[in-house]
Amino acid sequence: MQYRELGRTGWKVSAVSFGAWAIGGAWGQVEDSESLAALHRAVELGVNFFDTADVYGDGRSERLVAQLRREHKGQIHITTKAGRRLNPHTADGYNRKNLTAFVERSLKNLDTDTIDLLQLHCPPTEVYYRPEVFGVLDDMVKAGKIRYYGVSVERVEEALKAIEFPNVQSVQLIFNMFRHRPAELFFEQAKKRKVGILARVPLASGMLTGKLKSDSTFAPDDHRQFNRHGEQFDRGETFAGVDYEVGLKAVEKLKALCPTGMTMVQFALRWILMFDALTCAIPGAKRPSQADENFAAADLPALSKKTMSDVRAIYDSNIRELVHHYW
Repeated sequence: MQYRELGRTGWKVSAVSFGAWAIGGAWGQVEDSESLAALHRAVELGVNFFDTADVYGDGRSERLVAQLRREHKGQIHITTKAGRRLNPHTADGYNRKNLTAFVERSLKNLDTDTIDLLQLHCPPTEVYYRPEVFGVLDDMVKAGKIRYYGVSVERVEEALKAIEFPNVQSVQLIFNMFRHRPAELFFEQAKKRKVGILARVPLASGMLTGKLKSDSTFAPDDHRQFNRHGEQFDRGETFAGVDYEVGLKAVEKLKALCPTGMTMVQFALRWILMFDALTCAIPGAKRPSQADENFAAADLPALSKKTMSDVRAIYDSNIRELVHHYW
């Protein structure tokens, strides 16, 4: 496992870390016993950073990760998110009263006195123009409720605005073979300010695994079934905002570039790790076999310049116009 510095926290975290959305919900049926087995397998493979949120299964994901930490105390870092419990989800909701309530609830779910890293959970763009929101987070750090804070964003412009606040330690955004834009300007700026970057949706909701087909079906409670057009949350969170059939055709072209000895999952994750400004990718794993495949990617050889160029060419010709100027 490779380890990379996370912002200015002093932490060195696993380059492929664990995204705990799927073990909470919105990805079809999942069994807690199997989720815990996947979490434990991740630790065995060197993973020391786990990303969850209060809305993943209404606290289910946080509680599972808390159980893992009780058994591996001092070995792992946990980041959670706050804000998406708001209904309606508005900038005005990001106030001291609500954020305090969210943090207190997550502290209970995580069975801890201090949250390692709290991220605002894809707030409305206006929040990044309200310094008082980040002032509340600064007060929570002083009070010992959180050690550090960062943001999870939908758009590159939000990421650039967020890192103007001096105590933002990390930015989480969608970055994968179907979403190249963050690397064009944001990565350079984040690197200058020593801000960590967490790449979420690294496999484009499973599209980049190469395992999905035109006739693949998804459970009613799977966001890949109910959010393809942004019915419940930003459409960019599902298949990275790419039309399903277009994505399948692009993946077939990417398969031809996959190096010998790598699965498509590992190819997609290793591509992300080629960007040194990035701290980690956070794929999900609902069972140990997925953990094995995901976390082996960090130990695979670097991709060639030609392969990187060829991936870019497929993006430019098949995907760019669908996503590049939206997020």
